[in-house]
Amino acid sequence: MIRMILAAALLVSAHAAFAQGAPSDAVKELAPTGKLRAAINYGNGVLAQKGPDGEPRGVSADLSRELARRLGVPLEFVTFTAAGKVFEAVKANALDVIFIAFEPVRAAEVEFTPPYVLIEGTYMVLKDSLLREPADVDRPGTRISVGENSAYDLFLTRTLKHATLLRTAGGCCKNIDLFRAEKLDAVAGVKQPLVEYAKQHSDVRVMEKSFQQIRQAMGTPKGRTAGAAYLRTFIEEMKANGFVADALKRSNQPDAQVAPAGG
Repeated sequence: MIRMILAAALLVSAHAAFAQGAPSDAVKELAPTGKLRAAINYGNGVLAQKGPDGEPRGVSADLSRELARRLGVPLEFVTFTAAGKVFEAVKANALDVIFIAFEPVRAAEVEFTPPYVLIEGTYMVLKDSLLREPADVDRPGTRISVGENSAYDLFLTRTLKHATLLRTAGGCCKNIDLFRAEKLDAVAGVKQPLVEYAKQHSDVRVMEKSFQQIRQAMGTPKGRTAGAAYLRTFIEEMKANGFVADALKRSNQPDAQVAPAGG
């Protein structure tokens, strides 16, 4: 019993020490310009939304604010309309922390944390389409609209054997616009915005079964090892103490799932 009490006390002490500040080497790596440059991707409405005051809101904005507070540096939001554009900016070392899905091709340029949110990638089709499940889509002649360099684009690029992907520049709803304009067979995307669209358009439906679990993570440019280590500890604490769950609730994202500890 005494050992359990001591262990609990040590855990609380460690969390308290972490919350009081970050190691100087982590601060230097995560804010090399003296401020934290955090990417906000409005193309993923689960993670980020624009508030009535024009400021970023949502779980990624909340995590950015809390991280900047702990680092003791000013925060600068850098906004984007698509994850692919975020990735290009971090490759150019124009960002310090990003919020995009883990993908093997991205890991060559980014130090990723474990995921903090899990969302689904799924297909939307016309209501009378014969395509019922993701496996039905991967057939010769099937054409699918995707946002270029999105997590689901990267996943489908390496997993589809027969279907053809047609890419848009990214950003909210452009993949749906292409699906409509070119009369494609399916549109791939994050489940939540597709479901919202289908509620307002009775001629389409969203497949119940997803083709991918999208693992949303934080990241920093490759080589920032001290900063990456701090981010990994930070994101695990934010999951464990309910911060991520509360942020999702505040931003009205009940279908997004907090990732389990360590993965």
